[in-house]
Amino acid sequence: MTTTATNIPADSPGVPPVAATRLKAAGGRQRPASKTGYWFLAPYLFFFGLFLVWPIIYGLWMSLTNRSLVTERSEFTGFSNYAEALSDPQMWSSLGNTLFFTVISSVPLVVVSFVMAYLVYTGLKGQWIWRLTFFAPFLLPVSVVTAIWGFLFTNDFGLINGLLDRAGLSQVGWLSDDQVAMWSIALVTLWWTVGFNFLLYLSALQNIPDHLYEAAQLDGAGSWRRLFSITLPMMKSTTGLIILLQALASLKVFDQIFLLTQGGPNGATRSILQYIYDSGFIGYRLGYASATSYIFFALIVLVSLAQMWFAKRKDS
Repeated sequence: MTTTATNIPADSPGVPPVAATRLKAAGGRQRPASKTGYWFLAPYLFFFGLFLVWPIIYGLWMSLTNRSLVTERSEFTGFSNYAEALSDPQMWSSLGNTLFFTVISSVPLVVVSFVMAYLVYTGLKGQWIWRLTFFAPFLLPVSVVTAIWGFLFTNDFGLINGLLDRAGLSQVGWLSDDQVAMWSIALVTLWWTVGFNFLLYLSALQNIPDHLYEAAQLDGAGSWRRLFSITLPMMKSTTGLIILLQALASLKVFDQIFLLTQGGPNGATRSILQYIYDSGFIGYRLGYASATSYIFFALIVLVSLAQMWFAKRKDS
């Protein structure tokens, strides 16, 4: 009795290429691709479209209307909301505050996190305590963080002003002085979120091959020479990633500002997201708020593209 091989798929595992060719020549049929995987993908596509694609499309349409929370009917107004937003000095002031916060918070969040990671990596005593101390604040919710620092920054009975008073120094309006408030929020953000960048840097440092340091040490390179010749160059990609992530996170600042100062004093800490929130849910102008949000979205895209272009150009 002979056995035919016409029912064996030509692309089955274990079938040699020559045998597969013979099976196809003998008229062997391949099993059609299974569509079961699409059913597993369908729930993700459904929620992706429902909670991301559809809101983007609906928000874009709403930005072209005079949609309001007060009235049910809305009329198509074209790009009038965009023109009004671009000519509104309050929008530009809020955007300027956001950019200022991005600069004063991103720079120390990159530098301080690297210093912390490098100290732990080079063998700082009690490493597990330092790792826990550096990363623990990142696990706290924003409400707890602002409650702690709100008490520390209180003018009359706050801990920081109390220490300044005992030292014979004048008290500082950490959240009430428009020249100091944004710096105070940047300090809170540094303490709260530096742990995440610390982990990224520490992971990158641990992936540097040890033989590079051993060869440099045999050549007589000191610790500073190894830092600038080996460590920092090996941190280029990680630093670029952290700068991009930190810039995007700082541009979207809202929670800590809203809970600590509500945008005050005198609008000195009002971010662009709070301006959008006030326009839509306090001023009831959803169409105008949508237009402002898309202007801000375009800015974020430009920042991301600029950073990626700069990183590629620097690598090349």
